[in-house]
Amino acid sequence: MILTVTLNTALDITYRVPTLVPHTSHRVSEVGERPGGKGLNVARVLAALGHETVVTGFAGGPAGAVLRELLAPLGPRDALVPTAGGTRRTIAVVDRATGDTTQLNEPGPTVSPAEWAALLATYETLLRDADAVALCGSLPPGVHVGAYAELVRGARTAGVPVLLDTSGEPLRRGIAARPDLVKPNADELAQLTGAREPLRAGRDARRRGAHAVVASLGPDGLLATTPDGIWQATPPAPVRGNPTGAGDSVVAALLSGLVEGLPWPERLARAVALSAATVLAPAAGEFDRRAYDEMLPRVTVRERAAAA
Repeated sequence: MILTVTLNTALDITYRVPTLVPHTSHRVSEVGERPGGKGLNVARVLAALGHETVVTGFAGGPAGAVLRELLAPLGPRDALVPTAGGTRRTIAVVDRATGDTTQLNEPGPTVSPAEWAALLATYETLLRDADAVALCGSLPPGVHVGAYAELVRGARTAGVPVLLDTSGEPLRRGIAARPDLVKPNADELAQLTGAREPLRAGRDARRRGAHAVVASLGPDGLLATTPDGIWQATPPAPVRGNPTGAGDSVVAALLSGLVEGLPWPERLARAVALSAATVLAPAAGEFDRRAYDEMLPRVTVRERAAAA
């Protein structure tokens, strides 16, 4: 079983408009609602790949109730912890003319000390049956900035491989707890290390505590800095679409490759193909299966020299 933790779940609402023009009114041509938050997106992709998945984190209020109702038929098992505060909503406005997306993210509910204690108890229980765990996304108000470091240490104590996908100070503190893998994008990695060159930044992040670092480089693919070597994986061609959730699909691919025992080049090829196939899908947590199957054998993975 693969466990994903989303402390700041969301009800994702997508508006599609013919053309997005600032300072004007818009007639929305289509509205969609989906369970969201990075770890829930990861879990949905993992379930689609055939892996047993469990999600935990927080959910509350009317938006949380809708989120749980929508999650039920999608595959992942719901182990979310109730909160008195309401689950946040995220609003994505998709411009049909250009394919561009404008994202508006609410902050999330204020989590009480008792609710955090309940989450820790649930997490400890779920780790007993987990083959791997992903800690994903932002922290809601009320959760201390070292929360991910605490969860990383819990996974390490339980002997469960742990992937961390967050940013800012939660990443800085979490990486010091020595996660097995971190997956920042290039900007997050630069903010963490102060280095703009991804290879140098990846080595620095490993010195700070990460066992392995897989950096998202946008259209240039992925750069993995690991104890076994350094690899760069690139897609066969650029793709246009909605990039929301592409990074979450990278996490799903890396976790699935980990539990299946795949070597790094195969994990990275899967991650790049799955990310690109997600850009072509209508929403985060989904991917274009045909595009994924077509792109997977065409991803280029090359080993990089350690010195740079």
